Amino acid sequence: MVEMGEKCSVVGLFNVPEAAKFAYFGLFSLQHRGQEAAGIASSDGEKIHLVKGRGLVTQVFDGEKLELLTGDSAVGHTRYSTAGEDSVLDAQPIFARYDLGQIAVVHNGNLTNAKEVRRELIREGAIFQTFMDTENLIHLIARSQKSQLYDRIIEALHRIEGAYSLIFLSRRKMFAVRDPHGFRPLSIGKLKEGWVVASETCAFDLIGAEYVRDVVPGELVVFEKGKEPRSIQVFEPTPHKCVFEYIYFARPDSLIYGKSVYELRKAMGRELAKEYPVQADMVVPVPDSGVAAALGYAEASGIPFEMGIIRNHYVGRTFIEPTQSIRDLKVKMKLNPIKEVIRGKRLIVIDDSIVRGTTSRKIVGILKEFGAKEVHMRISAPPTTGPCYYGVDTPTKEELIASKMSVEETRRYIGADTLAYLSIEGLLRSVGNDQSYCMACFDGDYPVEKRE
Repeated sequence: MVEMGEKCSVVGLFNVPEAAKFAYFGLFSLQHRGQEAAGIASSDGEKIHLVKGRGLVTQVFDGEKLELLTGDSAVGHTRYSTAGEDSVLDAQPIFARYDLGQIAVVHNGNLTNAKEVRRELIREGAIFQTFMDTENLIHLIARSQKSQLYDRIIEALHRIEGAYSLIFLSRRKMFAVRDPHGFRPLSIGKLKEGWVVASETCAFDLIGAEYVRDVVPGELVVFEKGKEPRSIQVFEPTPHKCVFEYIYFARPDSLIYGKSVYELRKAMGRELAKEYPVQADMVVPVPDSGVAAALGYAEASGIPFEMGIIRNHYVGRTFIEPTQSIRDLKVKMKLNPIKEVIRGKRLIVIDDSIVRGTTSRKIVGILKEFGAKEVHMRISAPPTTGPCYYGVDTPTKEELIASKMSVEETRRYIGADTLAYLSIEGLLRSVGNDQSYCMACFDGDYPVEKRE
């Protein structure tokens, strides 16, 4: 159970009747990528309508609000605050009126030069309404002298750096773009006569869209009525796709970068079993993050797979005073071992990462408290040693346990009998060497440096 914040999700629909309702269901499928806020902007060809707020998709929208979002084009967003503040102003889509009309934009990722660009814009007289890096784009587009919106978008893209999967909605067109590294995923689907763009293909499955292809890194795709989508290669692709999408963030039923997330997670488990076998009675996943990898480990090792831990999916925030005794109950509220399954048994416990180590320590402690004879922790990813600057809410380097402790020191801290991580080589064997991946959180090789 990883201790990182998810990023955000984006969805766009063009030439789809009741587009906002389809956007709602698309966002519902992508809720795992952000639970802090949600929003949808729709266009009826003459005006852009906007509803957004804090909370889950089902909390922000009801039938009455969706009725306000008329039109056959829409963009939507679920938010996790990787940049900006926790406020309704910082929920997306961002909407603005400017000289060409109206525009709404949704963004998944982080701009690494956002502060620098913001300072320049403020010096030029721009007045910002939010703390979001995405608002830079609205100002850059509004200040451009180009006569066509796609030219203004291209001009703005040349001013920004970092990770971005963006969808822009004007009154009559939609534009989807991905940064030249392709850090964050973005896929295109077909829905009858219309088009869908989304962070993950699981959104297509729910609304009945057919996956067509991914937006190419550095590509801008223009959607216009009566025309096939037009592709403009704004930047030469220099792919560094986020490998953590496969490890944790994406839903297992999605295709990410054209590959099945579920199958790759099973492959990670198989590699982990080959690299770090151990004698045990059963393989137990930490739900839900370790399930697919645990199935792969069990398959490769021949050791039975058991759901020895059950997760409560309905745990929200508690407003009880966070005393030490209450804090100790937090993991038990989410995860409960099955005593009859694990008592007296040697367990191989599979999870996708150890970040600060506090959750893993509590899981191992609970398992032993409930009678496990041995707990062998296996992690289906390399040690996380550095923060992410590209849209993942990771702790600082100082907070990451793998940056300050050896594997043996971490093992002692969490209380496991043994501990092992999948190697970087094993990870690459699992996901395939046919694409270039960003693994900066594992190897410290940052494709784009963060600039203050």
